[in-house]
Amino acid sequence: MDSDAFRRIYRAVNERYCAYEKGILTRQCACSEAKTFCIAEREGVRCGSDEAQETCIAVLDLLRRQARFALKTSELQRVLPHAKAMRLQIGGLRGIAVALDPEKPAPDAIPDVRALLLAAIARFGAIEHLPFPQIMQQIAAYRPRRRRRGSDAS
Repeated sequence: MDSDAFRRIYRAVNERYCAYEKGILTRQCACSEAKTFCIAEREGVRCGSDEAQETCIAVLDLLRRQARFALKTSELQRVLPHAKAMRLQIGGLRGIAVALDPEKPAPDAIPDVRALLLAAIARFGAIEHLPFPQIMQQIAAYRPRRRRRGSDAS
């Protein structure tokens, strides 16, 4: 299936996309609201709740505005390259986890995005009150996993 056909079918099938799809598909986070599906041997993720999707999109938008310097992006750059999107998603979630429990190191994987964001909202009152300097440290520090080479690579 060519990329254009896949994108058309993906949009038709995925009526409520998951804002953290990249992180979920790379198994660096999970979410109680995430539902996976397959199209032509490719995997996608949809969100199970309008409210959850709105929260996740709002958090990512706010993190992106706050992280422009750390990501070396401008407001004009609409779509982030994969590595920068991963830094924003996973580094941002790790930063929120550290903000909630500063005594613990940043987790390798986030077990439930929805639960983490709800806990952060309950603790800080609103997403606008998150401790962004602390979160930005995790976004800046995040390094994507290295690709593993196949056993037949020389």
